[in-house]
Amino acid sequence: MNPYQLTPESISQKARAVRRRIIRLNSESPAGGHTGADLSQVEILCALYFRVMNTGPDQVGDPERDIYIQSKGHAVGCYYCVLAEAGFIPEHWLKTYQHSDSRLPGHPVRQKTPAIELNTGALGHGLPVAVGMALAAKMSGSTKRVFVVCGDGELAEGSIYEAALCAAKYKLDNLIVIIDHNKLQLAGLIKDIMPLDPLPDKWKAFNWSVSECNGNDTNSVVSALEAVDCSGGVPNVIIAHTKKGAGVSFIEDQPAWHHRVPKGEEIELALAELGD
Repeated sequence: MNPYQLTPESISQKARAVRRRIIRLNSESPAGGHTGADLSQVEILCALYFRVMNTGPDQVGDPERDIYIQSKGHAVGCYYCVLAEAGFIPEHWLKTYQHSDSRLPGHPVRQKTPAIELNTGALGHGLPVAVGMALAAKMSGSTKRVFVVCGDGELAEGSIYEAALCAAKYKLDNLIVIIDHNKLQLAGLIKDIMPLDPLPDKWKAFNWSVSECNGNDTNSVVSALEAVDCSGGVPNVIIAHTKKGAGVSFIEDQPAWHHRVPKGEEIELALAELGD
């Protein structure tokens, strides 16, 4: 059971607080950050950690905890901010993000940060390992679930589809993939670089259960996650339609903010827009 079980309205408040943390975190980092990618997935992670997943600060290492894999590892800034907001890591660690010898490096590293389940960063690797974790859970009789957030640019990696085939073969209904579908990647629009449409039909063709939601609307995200059937004999994918940089108007839908951080007046403008 999730220790918080917050209402969608309370999760929205958490999401706003996490966005403010992201702005400060990235602006103070000596190595920058991925502000656009961080902001697009906030509601997804907040819904998971404050309502949906069977995990909490006291359950780290519990063999029956739900597993979360941040496959789009470059968006670790959001992940750290959610972990701090949820009490998994001390808040003061955020000021050390990407500093030398920090417990919070620029991609998830389980040997450094509590609650990190898998080292990620090379895109396309998170889902294949998650398939192994879900299969292991099935084979051992565990009721744990495995949640994975993938970026849509990441879906150009062939390992994603090999993993999708494997998950369907082994009927891994304990596997839930959420695609952060913000339609942008490092250099521009997905549709111009490597088109994905028709994305729902692709996953259906791999024998997955497919649903869609507004990934920046808490009610929509919560409804989609809670509607997942983990007893249907097929793996699950939620295509979450998001905006890159969601929540800050001058960052939203701008490819330049993939690996850019707020500086100077931009910090104050962003925080003011987020109600700081």
